[in-house]
Amino acid sequence: MAKFLLRRVVQLVAVLLAVTFLAFSALNFLGDPLVNVVGPLAAIPDCDLVEAGLREDTFSTAGNIGDCEVVSRARAQYNLDKSVPERYVRWVGDLLTGDLGSSFQTGLPVSEIVREKMPKSLLLMVMAEIVALAIAIPVGVLAAYRAGRRLDRVTSVGSFGLLSVPNFALGVILLQVFALRNRLLPASFDDSTLWTRLHSLLLPSIVLGLGIAASYQRLLRTDLLTTLQEDFVNMARAKGMPDRHVMVRHALRPSLFSLITLFGLNTGALIGGSLVVERIFSIPGIGSEIVTAVIRDDFPVVLGAVVVIATGFVVINFLVDLLYTWLDPRVRVS
Repeated sequence: MAKFLLRRVVQLVAVLLAVTFLAFSALNFLGDPLVNVVGPLAAIPDCDLVEAGLREDTFSTAGNIGDCEVVSRARAQYNLDKSVPERYVRWVGDLLTGDLGSSFQTGLPVSEIVREKMPKSLLLMVMAEIVALAIAIPVGVLAAYRAGRRLDRVTSVGSFGLLSVPNFALGVILLQVFALRNRLLPASFDDSTLWTRLHSLLLPSIVLGLGIAASYQRLLRTDLLTTLQEDFVNMARAKGMPDRHVMVRHALRPSLFSLITLFGLNTGALIGGSLVVERIFSIPGIGSEIVTAVIRDDFPVVLGAVVVIATGFVVINFLVDLLYTWLDPRVRVS
């Protein structure tokens, strides 16, 4: 077990390093961060001559600081005078101390921005997964129990329909029906109390959860039908156990492997879907912040969000691996 955990932790760290390095490199090579810090001053061509004493600095309208001095200070503050690999190493070193840098646009520490925005998105995603599992497991079990009958056909058609509708379209439809027209649920986020927070996140969590529930339900139904053909299930039936008892006590647990795998992998899709849903329902979460930061080319905020999201993704999949070992100890040797 110790070797299994050590191997998974090493893989976790390697994935995080690879993801952060790719994100850091892409953001630095696709644009000049200095432009987003000092604006048009980054295009001044003769700052090297000023630093060498061969040309006199000009003065900005903001004060008595020379334009080239503004550029020089910005480069030093954000380590933009270093190479990309060296800046990445420095950034990782700061990251290990909890320092995610500061926003180019607002100057606020990225850690504070993430600390403020992330709980709202995390609560939304947890509620969406609860909605998905609460729908998928009972519907999947019933569909497998009544395979080929009317209930199975109805749930199959419904799940395919939900899978074919994108989140933004489903969000707009449910927003119009339940919030704007009938006013059964809030149309925007309310952070006043815990109750108003949960109440205002119910509709967006349903929007996110329905599509996931459809994929969970289809997968669970298929795995249950396969498991019901196994010898140990036939043995349980031969002993006179009721079909419902066989389904829940004997067939359900070994049929959860694929569902658990999809649960871990769906974390990334859930984060991507929340970007759109948060904008539709005016939720000031990390998804909305990422969209704003990308539009503004606010690299530190984007990188901070990537770190947090990537860490959450790999940790969830690490926990999924541990859950495998509980469901089937033979996984530890693989």
